[in-house]
Amino acid sequence: MELSAIEDIEIRLLLEGIFRVYGYDFREYAEASLKRRLTQWLQKNGFNSFSEAQERVLRDRKLFSGLLEGITVNVSEMFRDAQFFKAVREEVVPHLKTYPFIKIWVAGCAAGEEAYSLAILLGEEGFDGHFRIYATDINETVLQQAEEGIYPLDKMQQFTQGYQRAGGKKDFADYYTARYDRAILSQKLKNAIVFASHNLTVDAGIGEMQMILCRNLLIYFRPVLKERVLCLFDASLSNGGFLCLGMKETLSGRGISGRYREMVHGTRIYRKQYA
Repeated sequence: MELSAIEDIEIRLLLEGIFRVYGYDFREYAEASLKRRLTQWLQKNGFNSFSEAQERVLRDRKLFSGLLEGITVNVSEMFRDAQFFKAVREEVVPHLKTYPFIKIWVAGCAAGEEAYSLAILLGEEGFDGHFRIYATDINETVLQQAEEGIYPLDKMQQFTQGYQRAGGKKDFADYYTARYDRAILSQKLKNAIVFASHNLTVDAGIGEMQMILCRNLLIYFRPVLKERVLCLFDASLSNGGFLCLGMKETLSGRGISGRYREMVHGTRIYRKQYA
């Protein structure tokens, strides 16, 4: 048997052990990208094989936490895909204004960049006091970073450009305080968001939402897991609500697709039809 085939077996055994010991289920993640990130973690931590690592990971919670950070994707930016946020402002907001109060779920929020972007947008559109954002992730380390709302100051120029392209109405600098090499987001933005741990592969929904964002996460899942997660979102979204995916993700061919239509072609903003 070739070494790569043996590694694949070792990885499956490691993922099964992680699920049974810690309850984190990576068994239906896309193989290629997961194997790449696991291999990087293995080399960084000096193990010769996944079998060697398994014994330690299953007995050492701290080591597992490091592995979790290594294999989850935590890269994002504020107002990423500016055309998406522009479409939300121009096409979705008018519908959201028909609700007295809206609840939004940002699933797989990483360090909170999209959740804060949305809070800024909704504040500028007059939703102050009429919305709550629930931002969730399985990685508690990045959730803590998200809750702090502190980003490298050298990222602000990039974030500002995205904000302006997305139709921002104010000076982006109004939303943060620069201190040394860091930018600290305003407390008003933080008050609008609830950050919480949630595992899309095993946990239930978090209540009825009017909008759900899960962008650039489904691409890491196998088809079976994609279907399961999309059904979870469908069950959590009110009729007339909005499901927002990444620009390279689509509902085409998915089981729930018949109940949704894309609001603006190419934006991956889908509206759930009324029954």
